[in-house]
Amino acid sequence: MPEHAVANRRFVDARIKRRWHTQEDFAAAYDETARELQERARISVRQVRRWESGESTWPNRDARRVLKAMFDCPPEDLGFRRPARPTGRRRGGDGRQLEEHVRRRTFLGLAGAFPVLDLTALDRLTAVADGARRCGEGELLGHLRTALDDAARADGLTGPREALPTVLGLVAAINSTARTCAPGLRRELLVLGARGAELAAWLHRDAGAGAAAVANWHHQAKEWATLTGDGAMHAYVLLRQAQATDRTEAARMLDLARAATDGPWTLPPRPRAEAFQQQARAMALTGARVEEVARTLDRAHRALGRAVPASGPATCTGPLGDAYTRERLMVQSAICYREAGQAHRAVGLFGEHLATAAFAPRDRAFFTAQYSGALVASGEPDEAASAAMQALDLAAGARFGQALAELHRTADDLAPHALRPTVREFRQRLGELATV
Repeated sequence: MPEHAVANRRFVDARIKRRWHTQEDFAAAYDETARELQERARISVRQVRRWESGESTWPNRDARRVLKAMFDCPPEDLGFRRPARPTGRRRGGDGRQLEEHVRRRTFLGLAGAFPVLDLTALDRLTAVADGARRCGEGELLGHLRTALDDAARADGLTGPREALPTVLGLVAAINSTARTCAPGLRRELLVLGARGAELAAWLHRDAGAGAAAVANWHHQAKEWATLTGDGAMHAYVLLRQAQATDRTEAARMLDLARAATDGPWTLPPRPRAEAFQQQARAMALTGARVEEVARTLDRAHRALGRAVPASGPATCTGPLGDAYTRERLMVQSAICYREAGQAHRAVGLFGEHLATAAFAPRDRAFFTAQYSGALVASGEPDEAASAAMQALDLAAGARFGQALAELHRTADDLAPHALRPTVREFRQRLGELATV
């Protein structure tokens, strides 16, 4: 029998010593510890079985943190084997090439976290930047705009891990070219770069990067918007910062959303409407009366009513906020009412507008996850679990981070109903995903 199939006796002994006599006991204790640590990862009995059989040799980062809290010892003391570290050498490779590979991974901020562009793809992007002086402005800018739009579209379909390396490579190309090109082209590049940096912030956030990484790219987007005098873009980034703010920091969320509408700049009608909607959500989170929330949502509707009809499909590099439609405002209004404690009103809005609107898979996953939470609050746990599984089907493969975060919130809300078959199935599926 190979070594990896041998039972992990040390883990079993440690579990029983702490009076978790069954795998079910341990899974329940693990979930409770994860909640206390505010970790999203949950565990299934199937995963406990894998650990004890030796099939799963090294827990992921979140699981290691939970296990450390439960056993007060490193994973190695529980019979887990740390993966072998690479030697840092490549057979037949050039040391300078390896150094360049590491440097690029570090620059992109992706080491060990996201898939990266291979060297050939990165060199191709660098070549575009180096050849900027020989390219016509229309040719270069057109290529970069198209590539950025394609990456944003891919994110909506397949998630951030596919799109993020491409976006970072494009932003690097923009930054490199802007250093040496003619002033007219430089301004156009930085205008485009602000869009790319804002998209990079969004992708980092949805991929689960830390707040510092997200803030870094928001800062870069605002810097380039300021350098080019693009006040609307500066305000738009403030709105996106408000959206990236955790719901536990509602006062900051409200300040940022108000700054987007009240600062020395003018947002176009669609993103202005979205900023008012974000203010309404923050107000709900800070305990404002539902009438105040509703009045702020009315301001969002009035702003959206002043928008001219979109001339074509919304793109990342097109008019700011062109993707913001009435249907999106309505489902986001449902989120506001959920936060304001108006669960039945939220359920009605979600049910009506999620059924009729055409959202990209990422957005539908997130809004359906929010819908499931509203259903829990309105006393419909089975319906909530069914909606949550629909969202999970959309979010699991692409790893839509915000949708998955909302589903963990729903799972916690459903804990009192954990014995109901549909609820148990949803929570088990979500827990199994977290261990992959």
